[in-house]
Amino acid sequence: MTLLNPAAAFDLSLAQWDLLIRQGRRANLLARLASDLMAQGSLPRVPVAPRLHLISAAKAVAQQDVAMLREIECIRVALGDAGIPVVLLKGAAYLALGLPTARGRSFSDVDVLVAKDRIGAAESQLMIHGWVGTHDDPYDQKYYRQWMHEIPPMRHSRRGSAIDVHHSILPETARIKVNARRLFDGLQPLAGMDGVYVLAPVDMVLHSATHLFHEGELGNGLRDLFDLDSLFRCFDRTPRFWETIVDRAREIGVGRPLFYAIRYASRFLGTPVPDEVVRQSERFGPPWPVLKVMDWCYRRALQPEHASCATSGTPLARTMLYLRSHWIRMPLPILAYHLARKTWLNYSRDSRRYHANEKL
Repeated sequence: MTLLNPAAAFDLSLAQWDLLIRQGRRANLLARLASDLMAQGSLPRVPVAPRLHLISAAKAVAQQDVAMLREIECIRVALGDAGIPVVLLKGAAYLALGLPTARGRSFSDVDVLVAKDRIGAAESQLMIHGWVGTHDDPYDQKYYRQWMHEIPPMRHSRRGSAIDVHHSILPETARIKVNARRLFDGLQPLAGMDGVYVLAPVDMVLHSATHLFHEGELGNGLRDLFDLDSLFRCFDRTPRFWETIVDRAREIGVGRPLFYAIRYASRFLGTPVPDEVVRQSERFGPPWPVLKVMDWCYRRALQPEHASCATSGTPLARTMLYLRSHWIRMPLPILAYHLARKTWLNYSRDSRRYHANEKL
């Protein structure tokens, strides 16, 4: 994998560069590769044609970062008017903290965490400042507000920027019951931004792991695994990080995602994890037969969604993980109704498109 050894890129032919660019773009990792090559001062060694693609990807992310920092400030002002603390999550947090994880990382919206009893006030404040809801269908409203861990996504009416407002890191109906209140105990203020916070380093890793290993659509799965690798390396020397991560995962209720994060980051990316932490995390793992199935699935699914990376088992692996994500997200009656409704809506949409094309 070129991202693990950027020096290997200089032995690629133009045809191989073409394929690498396509894979990197599909995995949302092209700017990350460009950033790594720039940091090493070796980007000029890349042939001109692929170099232009890398430079373009890096410039797009640089422009995104400027816009997102401005957006974070707008959100801070909007919620600060009502005295609502803002907790940045995922890409927004990495960027605001200046972590290496943010280098070359593309993301399309700002994720924030707000205490559940302030979620209504936060939504009202955002609407006052120009954000509007994006899901008007009554079922969608019920889906988010009654079952999920966030309100429906919002988009700014003028800037077009998107925000996801969460009150937990997993849905209310998920089989894993997260103690979201404990996340607020370890919040750390963000320097230079009054009223803006980030999760503690341990909680930041646990949230990243929980997001990836409860996700059913893994288009960004490899990027998210690289996020975990980077976070583990960033916080490696943070006092008591390794000593507390397993106990913290148990306390919050996300031991299983931590197990998968450690297992696959170390196996696929060579992430250095202390042996004792590996052993402690294994108590959260699934039974042996289930683990073998999960290994088989993630070995195939944590690849760019590009034909060159697919094997005969890749479509099945992705389908199984998609179904698993719904199975662990909702009780069976709700899940059956939800999937039946989505299937019917997809069928109706495809049917309308077919008849519209027939008329042409």
